[in-house]
Amino acid sequence: MNDADVVKALAALAQESRLKVFRLLIVAGPEGVTPGRMTEELGIVPTSLSFHLKELTNAGLITQERVGRNLIYRARIAAMNDLLGFLTANCCGGNACMPDSAVDCSNC
Repeated sequence: MNDADVVKALAALAQESRLKVFRLLIVAGPEGVTPGRMTEELGIVPTSLSFHLKELTNAGLITQERVGRNLIYRARIAAMNDLLGFLTANCCGGNACMPDSAVDCSNC
């Protein structure tokens, strides 16, 4: 992942509704979720949901597949892992980090 891809992905996730959609798709796994189910579970109106899905798709974080008359959206787990890997690539200056999340890694 390059800097531009990371900025695009983080910008897409930096909105509450899109973050909720992405987390729902992560939980759903390979089965994916239809827009109708997203609307029911998250309470996002269809027109807004469509906009948010477009933003997540453009950021490369989700995919869309037509199955019969339904659209199925899935999280791109590889893209999420790439993003996390990019963010943590130089964690602790290459030293092993302590598992306690409260540890200040600035002195590692």
